[in-house]
Amino acid sequence: MRKWAVIYSSTTGNTKAIAEEIAGTAGADLFRVQDAPADLSAYEVVALGYWLRRGGPDDLMKAYLPKVRNACVILFQTHGADVGSEHAVTSFARAAYLLGEDTEILGTFSAQGKLSPALIARRRKSDPDDTHNSPEAQERWVRAAEHPNEEDRAAAREFVHKMEHKLDLLEKFRREQAARRHASSASPQK
Repeated sequence: MRKWAVIYSSTTGNTKAIAEEIAGTAGADLFRVQDAPADLSAYEVVALGYWLRRGGPDDLMKAYLPKVRNACVILFQTHGADVGSEHAVTSFARAAYLLGEDTEILGTFSAQGKLSPALIARRRKSDPDDTHNSPEAQERWVRAAEHPNEEDRAAAREFVHKMEHKLDLLEKFRREQAARRHASSASPQK
């Protein structure tokens, strides 16, 4: 395995649970975002995890993302929305936009997670016409309360293996490209 850093922000424990699965599978160094190193050059893969706030990364991760430069990055997130929903997908774009220069995003991973009781209480007080307090939203809260579960943790472990395989394929491709360039520059010109 390559040398990984897993850096996460978590308030309810959802993102921490996924971060621990990723780190354990990858044999990674694990950091809370508040304790994350400024210099990430020792790592071949930097996995950045956050919870969603207003359709993007939480404030702690939002402040850290621009500091990540010259790195192969994996983004992972937890949220009360359904995995694959527009809300979940567009939040990856918002996180990617904040990354520092010369970062390459290798992959993304999303898992549903329980909402904090304080957030649910606030949403229950909002107008019934508010989409965050609709019957559909309340059904999502119930589904989300069961996550992250063992299936989510297993998916996170499998994700690490897929990313390692993807890196193997990328390295093979780059070696072949370099060999082709070398062969074409070494052959005599007509």
